[in-house]
Amino acid sequence: MKKLILTSIFVVSFMFLHAQDDTGVTVTVVLENVLNDEGNILGALHTQETFMRGEGVASFSDTSKAGEMSFKFENVQPGIYAVSVMQDKNENFRMDREPNGMPSEPYAFSGNDMTMGPPVFDAVKFEVADEDVELRLRF
Repeated sequence: MKKLILTSIFVVSFMFLHAQDDTGVTVTVVLENVLNDEGNILGALHTQETFMRGEGVASFSDTSKAGEMSFKFENVQPGIYAVSVMQDKNENFRMDREPNGMPSEPYAFSGNDMTMGPPVFDAVKFEVADEDVELRLRF
């Protein structure tokens, strides 16, 4: 009987600890000015290690809708992050560029940093602590 009670306590404790792994905050991204319905909206949540190096730690994709769109990243653990968003008008899953190297598709970053040249993580980062976060971005 003692073994059964100890085993039950162990199983319940394991389930409780595992449930804690799935907790975190929600990062809501509101994209304020989608100009048209062309293509898809692609978004990614990045750490410094993944920023501008490919896929982020979480991603989002949905059909573009003119006006305001929003999406969420759930169960985000405390840390420093950045969000990148683009409108992939021709649905080729990459940022198209003009001959001079400038992006030809709408894009936005957390912090709304629109300086010339490639963005740097320090200019677009934000902190996730223990409360939900809402970011408002503009193309």
